[in-house]
Amino acid sequence: MSQNNIKLLHKTQKRVRFYLEELKKEDFNISSLVQYLQSIDGINSVRVNKKIGSIVFEHDGKALDTIEDLLIKLDLARYKVCDTFLSDCVDCVGEEKPSLNGVLRASTALGAERFIDNDIAKFAITSYASKPLLIEGAKELFTEGLTSKVLEATAVGVSIARKDYFAANSTNAMLELGEYIEETTVHKSDDLIKELAKPNVKKAWIEVEENGKAVQKLVDSAQIKIGDIVIVGAGDTIAIDGHIIAGTASVNQVSMTGESEPVTKQRGGRVISGTVVEEGRLKIWAEYVGEDTATARIKNYIASSLNEKSAVGLKATKLADKLVPVTLGLAGVSYFINKDFESVAAVLQADYSCALKLATPVAFKSSISKAGKDGIMIKGAKSIEALNNADTFVFDKTGTLTYGELEVESISSFDKNWLEEDILNLTASAEEHYFHPVAEAVVKAAREKGFVHMHHEEVEFIVAHGVKTIVNDKEVVIGSRHFLEDDEKIDFSKYEEKIEECLLDGKTLLYVGYDKKLLGTIGMRDKVRENAKETLEKLRTLGAKKLVMLTGDIQEKADVLAKELGIDVVFANMRPTGKADVVKKLKDEGANVAFVGDGINDAPALMSANVGISMSKGADIAKATADIGLLIDDISAISDVKELANKTMKLINYNFAATVGINSLILTGATVGLFSPVTTAFLHNGTTIGLLLNSMKGVNVKK
Repeated sequence: MSQNNIKLLHKTQKRVRFYLEELKKEDFNISSLVQYLQSIDGINSVRVNKKIGSIVFEHDGKALDTIEDLLIKLDLARYKVCDTFLSDCVDCVGEEKPSLNGVLRASTALGAERFIDNDIAKFAITSYASKPLLIEGAKELFTEGLTSKVLEATAVGVSIARKDYFAANSTNAMLELGEYIEETTVHKSDDLIKELAKPNVKKAWIEVEENGKAVQKLVDSAQIKIGDIVIVGAGDTIAIDGHIIAGTASVNQVSMTGESEPVTKQRGGRVISGTVVEEGRLKIWAEYVGEDTATARIKNYIASSLNEKSAVGLKATKLADKLVPVTLGLAGVSYFINKDFESVAAVLQADYSCALKLATPVAFKSSISKAGKDGIMIKGAKSIEALNNADTFVFDKTGTLTYGELEVESISSFDKNWLEEDILNLTASAEEHYFHPVAEAVVKAAREKGFVHMHHEEVEFIVAHGVKTIVNDKEVVIGSRHFLEDDEKIDFSKYEEKIEECLLDGKTLLYVGYDKKLLGTIGMRDKVRENAKETLEKLRTLGAKKLVMLTGDIQEKADVLAKELGIDVVFANMRPTGKADVVKKLKDEGANVAFVGDGINDAPALMSANVGISMSKGADIAKATADIGLLIDDISAISDVKELANKTMKLINYNFAATVGINSLILTGATVGLFSPVTTAFLHNGTTIGLLLNSMKGVNVKK
């Protein structure tokens, strides 16, 4: 592993600054990097300045050697900005908090100037207070051309040249105050989103074997590996995603799914990181650890959403830049009309830039934050904009319109010596060691009917086929028809009619073989979500013109469900590879497509759609390619996020129109001499702050 080039720049007892050369060479997700470094024991805070390659650590006084070694071996590749969903991150949150220094400096100069009679002293005080603005304005003039900062600096400069020190100091003070409030508002909107990134769980108990006995051991969470048995008790935050292998507990999932009531979890259930055990105790088999956990994925969602530019945001920025010369031109017109530089200074106080550039991203961030608290992760501003425009919703049936959880509905015995309950108990005894949906459905049904465990030998799991074991010295095979008929050579010919009847009824069949004979079948069905129809109806009121369902079911069965739910178009007998083709066809017809899916084979369609939405229990690849991910297993969240997107864009368009309209009136008044520089600055900054607060307030979604 290559080592990083670092250099110690400065250190005190509890503070140290390093130069890290590699920081300057690539684009990194600085927020995630800082988050990781701050999770190290002994490190209190971290600040990174990428431009100069500087990292500053505040530590406990004992961690210097640890920090130096950490930086040398730090794998920066993990924090590179790249195109994949889980790492599509940009550094957009300033590590420095908004400072009041500028406001205090400008306000002090404004107050002091009123008590001084000497013009030289007034000039010196005013120039010192305005120096940062004047320098920044001059720099931007030569590097970026005409900007709002150039206009502001020119306005203050003109007032100083006219010896109107009150106007210069008043304007500077209001500009500093306005900038502080703007920075605070934007910083606050970032904080609202960052609240959703749960703190790392630093320690966890795992079960290990020592001297032939199972003992508990406290380890760093970073050391947990896939397959470890993690033990959590009352008050503990779960550090991994995994399956419960023992115990029962009440788990509070509000931080991750928005569910207000604790959920009872027991053997066979799944838990996700960031949730808290309120009562009880669980042993969890670790399935996802470290950066692969739900908590880590949420942090990456957040990092990718903070500063992504939307089309409407870019439009606002471009318009703001184009209107700067207009403001400058009006300043010339005002001099022509009023023949004085006071009106020129007044016009230069007002421009469209601040409100246009800031109100839009703040509105987006507010909505992303609200959605996150309701268990809906939105990748960024573009996703909100795309969902607002979506007029065609395509649903993959299984796991979206249905629960994606099989339930045992019927048991058929083909041997008079075996009761239906016996077949269920036999199957559950073999399947209870596995966590796939079919096994979970069988075990759940057996427990509900009073599960009686049947003794068996070691169970062999054959991937994509089923399981094998020995009961009463006879072989038991459970799984697909292909597994039993083709691989195990079990005769199906006597039972074709019964099997066909179940299949035509839409059931999923699990086949049970015993002693080289077909013992029976277990019929399961995936339930339609109770609120699916209500959600689809709400989508229509929110602008959905066409509702489409994709399913592998036969046409007759698919048509029945479509009629029940009010779906417009059905694609039945679908092959997994055909979903993306359907999306492409709809887009070619001019539709703005939102695709909702949850399976591995849904990934191409999720990527092809204008906006992809993944369900909470979906495959990782589906979540990785989606623009919006649901953490709650509730289809109504789709209509909720659609409503949120619609209202967010309505708010942004309102702010856009208000910004242009109000600032145009202010500019007109200043041009004809109605407003002084101080009045113009007050009106302009007040408008900007008001629009920012309106964006910060965000929108509400009816539940």
